[in-house]
Amino acid sequence: MDAALTWIRLHIISWLTPPKQIEVMDLVQIIIIAFFVYRLIIWLKNSRAYTLLRGILLIIGFVIMANVLHLDVIMWLLGNVGVVALMAVVIVFQPELRKFLEQMGRKRWFNSLLVFGGKSEEERIRFSDHTINELVRACFEMGEVKTGALIVLEQDVALTEFENTGIEVDGMLSGSLLINIFEKNTPLHDGAVIVRGNRVVAATCYLPLTDNMGLSKSLGTRHRAALGISEVSDSLTIVVSEETGKVSYAVDGSLTAGVSPTELKEQLYAIQRPYESRHRWKRKEKK
Repeated sequence: MDAALTWIRLHIISWLTPPKQIEVMDLVQIIIIAFFVYRLIIWLKNSRAYTLLRGILLIIGFVIMANVLHLDVIMWLLGNVGVVALMAVVIVFQPELRKFLEQMGRKRWFNSLLVFGGKSEEERIRFSDHTINELVRACFEMGEVKTGALIVLEQDVALTEFENTGIEVDGMLSGSLLINIFEKNTPLHDGAVIVRGNRVVAATCYLPLTDNMGLSKSLGTRHRAALGISEVSDSLTIVVSEETGKVSYAVDGSLTAGVSPTELKEQLYAIQRPYESRHRWKRKEKK
């Protein structure tokens, strides 16, 4: 503990000394550090880690106060349990840390630099325009008659473990197929449909429910499942509410409720070509 305080004092002194001339590499380092600090703050804000962090800050404040008041017995106890406490923090934060690392791993910072050299036009497209039109048509037709639906579109993260909880379909995606799957009182209507490319690979799949306490109580199990799968993968999930008939979608741990056909199409076009411009749909409309 004394070594840590000495290290802090030395760094405070170094911060107070006049800085050297700023070079280009200094700016690069500042930008990199600022980016990671920003991502860390966003992660803390959107997870339970924020509440836990406040508790840790309170403990740190208590340690500083004990050191200033020379409470030697307390400092000795804290010094001896420090390693155990660090391990406990890692264990407590384990779900949040895993989610944070998964989100970092899903970022496509370098993929766009590598993809064009080795992939054909077909390989750069997740699904066709026909699939998008059929998805949108089916969702809003089901919404009109208040037929509940839950459709998960796989992106880079494989959904095999969730696919295995359902029944294999492996059929070419069409609006009629989706409407028939989710028709009430049919064997496949309960659960989620998983879409890979232009094919429906499985139905009646079980999805993890979100533990987000800030979600509106008016939203049912389908919406919680859609948000839950978006928190553990990069999938886009479309929900049709059985109560209201409204169409919503969840992606990256965020739920967008009550969208229009145009808004849903725009979102689908945005993920259709992962390595190209996200504004393809807007360019298409201008034409």
